[in-house]
Amino acid sequence: MANNKIQHTPSLNEILETSIRKNWDRLALSDLGGITYRYRDLAEWVEKLHIMFEAAGMRKGDKIAICGKNSANWATIFIACLSAGVVAVPILHEFKPDTIHHLVNHSDAKLLFVDKAIWENLDEKLLPDLVGALYISELGMPLSRSEKLTDARNNINELFGRKYPREFSKEDIKWFKDSPDDLALINYTSGSTGMSKGVMLPYRSIWSNIRYCIDNLDFLKPGDGIVNMLPLAHLYGMVIEMLHPLAKGCHCNFLTRVPSPRIILGAFEEVRPKLIITVPLILEKIIKNNVFPVVNKPMMKFALMVPYLKDYLYGKIRSKLIDTMGGELREIIIGGAALNAEVGAFLDKIHFPYTVGYGMTECGPLISYCAPENQKPGSVGKVVDRMQARVDSRDPENIAGNLWVKGDNVMKGYYKNPEATAEVMDKDGWMNTGDLCRIDKDGYIFVSGRSKNMILGPSGQNIYPEEIEQKLNNLPYVNESLVIDDGGHLVALIHPDYEKLGNKTPEEVEKLMDQNVKELNSDLPSYSKIARFKIMPEEFEKTPKRSIKRFLYQP
Repeated sequence: MANNKIQHTPSLNEILETSIRKNWDRLALSDLGGITYRYRDLAEWVEKLHIMFEAAGMRKGDKIAICGKNSANWATIFIACLSAGVVAVPILHEFKPDTIHHLVNHSDAKLLFVDKAIWENLDEKLLPDLVGALYISELGMPLSRSEKLTDARNNINELFGRKYPREFSKEDIKWFKDSPDDLALINYTSGSTGMSKGVMLPYRSIWSNIRYCIDNLDFLKPGDGIVNMLPLAHLYGMVIEMLHPLAKGCHCNFLTRVPSPRIILGAFEEVRPKLIITVPLILEKIIKNNVFPVVNKPMMKFALMVPYLKDYLYGKIRSKLIDTMGGELREIIIGGAALNAEVGAFLDKIHFPYTVGYGMTECGPLISYCAPENQKPGSVGKVVDRMQARVDSRDPENIAGNLWVKGDNVMKGYYKNPEATAEVMDKDGWMNTGDLCRIDKDGYIFVSGRSKNMILGPSGQNIYPEEIEQKLNNLPYVNESLVIDDGGHLVALIHPDYEKLGNKTPEEVEKLMDQNVKELNSDLPSYSKIARFKIMPEEFEKTPKRSIKRFLYQP
């Protein structure tokens, strides 16, 4: 068992208040190519939102839903919720209207902050419990069922001026004094294995995650820039990539367009980040598009076979890659899914400063992390502070079992769903992650796959489809894949890399994939060989973490 010392949990809002006061005139939030707020502007907007919350009759524990693309305003609204003691309900902007209706209603939200384009596809008659809806951008108000709210929105500057007739100062920041177990937010998972559940995260969970980042990523200083490209409606982007830098006085820069490699690299060049938080897919595309074409040239391949020259060239490649990412990079943290084995092996060869962490929404999100210089190949680091972890296995070092966790990061349960809560949490506060893991003698965690994804072989063998998929994804012209069980036979669903395939005909693509499956099967035990495959013309549908929604593709 890995066991970390449990420490006293102070106030999350106190950390954020302190950062705002210390960094009053620094840049806090920017939309790249758009608006910018200093920390003093952030504090002022938060106070104006508090005035509107009060006018809408919001009390401690009431719910406010936020559904929109990443922006400085989205972040401000979320911080206003935390600092008022109301419960934020982030909803992914990519959800379809019927899902948004359901989540707003299920969460008992009284206010909805929403992008205009999303609101236009919603039906206010299907949202009967809302007091009002406001646009995230510039706080326009398409729906109000409260005269007080309407008056507050229309006269917000006057009301703010009355409350602070001289000047709004650092001393005027008087936020909600949170207790560790107060409910901070409800985050609806869009899991890869089933329907969304509302994860109830208390203030202690968010505080503990941020405190861990403050203690273990100490190279990030006030004024440093961050490129925010992960969804704020997901805990990884919200807590690790947004709240944690703000707690340090950093400057968050939000991508307002789809984060293609070209747009991301342009943002890196402008912001020059020391820390990059990402998911594997983004890094893999950058490496495959910008680095592998150079490395795979015949002359380069030959040069990399010469011992002393190899080390020199790897150093040059590493420096060039860091320059591509803005030139100031100290560390990349990858989370959300496993890194492609080929990309990981290459990054190890050039001693690139990356690390693979592990977590889940139910832990707000961190479970494990390790600095790049201490990382073990294939592991996802060690359990984080104020958390414990154990593996349900007779030999946890060698035989994978369900990983159970306990500690400050762990959720309170699923909102209005005691049955689902009881399925994963025991009476002592231990939570079953649903992931199959090993923990070695040094405390490093190795993830084998999700227990729900495990396929039982013909003679009772445990087959982990993720391990087969990783091998298949490394074969030529495979973009991504999914292995499913269809009546006792393993079927590979393959989405080819059509960009690399160029003008090849469907018949040629089919032949290439057939060769890949034959090569794959030659490297697999008999009970886990692929019986047949199917070409998927479109990418698989993903969760916010860019994990494939496996349940959509089960027969």
